[in-house]
Amino acid sequence: MPLTFEDLLTRARALGRPGERAILGIAGSPGSGKTTLAEGLVRALNGTGEPWVAHVPMDGFHLADVELERLGLRDRKGAPGTFDAAGYAALLRRLREEADDEVVYAPGFERVLEQPVAGAMPVPPTARLVVTEGNYLLLADGAWPRVRRQLDEVWFCELDEDERLRRLIARHEEFGKGHEEAVAWVLRSDQRNAELVAATRDRADLVVPVAALGRPSRTGLSG
Repeated sequence: MPLTFEDLLTRARALGRPGERAILGIAGSPGSGKTTLAEGLVRALNGTGEPWVAHVPMDGFHLADVELERLGLRDRKGAPGTFDAAGYAALLRRLREEADDEVVYAPGFERVLEQPVAGAMPVPPTARLVVTEGNYLLLADGAWPRVRRQLDEVWFCELDEDERLRRLIARHEEFGKGHEEAVAWVLRSDQRNAELVAATRDRADLVVPVAALGRPSRTGLSG
């Protein structure tokens, strides 16, 4: 039987345990549907009752452009070394260890400015499940294994390569790049990152095909 969005909801619900906070990671190459899946899960699981699921993307741990310039990495923005992986792992650990204490604030990412924004995403004590998503959750180098150790499960989003590239180019255009600039960036920087991420697929607990991101009954997941 093909995996469905309802199957994903059932599996995600099972991660929640009384008195504890679970963290679900969603990995995948740029443009593979990670955010669509994460936002759909959070919206569907929370329903109309008291929110018990929170969304904390990895993107808030992008290094600011001024720091990338200092490091000589501005043209590699989005690569593993352009994130504060150790800070991300520390936040995930805090979310797990301080589950009942107080609101924990996570950084967000402003796509128009392409800059991280501190304290943009509150995670209340009522959140028993945190869904986090990013490219490098399964990477074995640097500080990334510390991230994996904080995650109960990691799912990997898989999308046809041509469609993934089309979506990624369209996203760059939506946020201000011209078509030629968007294509050049995707094929130069994003594609190198995508190949690195694709090599981590076999480390995932579950591979999620794009068909499972479709509109499920009664949950209102958007594309």
